[in-house]
Amino acid sequence: MDHKAEELALIETVTLSHYNQNAEAYWQGTKDHDVTQNYAAFLAPFPIDKKLDILDLGCGPGRDVQYFKSLGHRPVGLDGSEVFCTMARQYSGCEILHQTFLDLELSGYHFDGIFANASLFHVPSLELPRVLDKLHAALRPGGILFLSNPRGNDEGWSGQRYGHFIQLDTSVRFLETAGFSVLNHYYRPLGKAIEDQPWLAIVAQAVAPGITI
Repeated sequence: MDHKAEELALIETVTLSHYNQNAEAYWQGTKDHDVTQNYAAFLAPFPIDKKLDILDLGCGPGRDVQYFKSLGHRPVGLDGSEVFCTMARQYSGCEILHQTFLDLELSGYHFDGIFANASLFHVPSLELPRVLDKLHAALRPGGILFLSNPRGNDEGWSGQRYGHFIQLDTSVRFLETAGFSVLNHYYRPLGKAIEDQPWLAIVAQAVAPGITI
């Protein structure tokens, strides 16, 4: 295993270990978060009466996958944490895939939309183009990718979690290279001054074949 592979393996192992060890506390701390703005932004491009095949990427304990199921959609969750996967299956009754972001195995043209809420920022910048290519390939033509990540210009460890914090212009470049067109973006929490909105949410559409880097 070369140095890069060793470093990536360490990033995944330590970050996922943190979530496995703190799964219940994470659930208690996030299950009641108001993410209705994100749900609405993700679903807005679709016809109101269409039942969607949705991938909840980084589904955690299952809050969002359960919400999409309650609307009559066909959601599938995915998480690298074994504990989260077990919790999400029990909570939602949905299919939950145990896969890491750096080793995704997704069927091509399978999903209408991918909901990546507070998850893709764990992907190191060097691997993000490859991950976005895989997500693009998993979407049907015109499919929607929603992502919400903490914004910034830093990359590295925050305690036992690895994070890649990027701003809008950099996010747009990554997405456009992978064949996405940005439809909408906003900052969260809603109603705060910009300096008090650490989260950047983006709605993007798969419009062209992804470019492998």
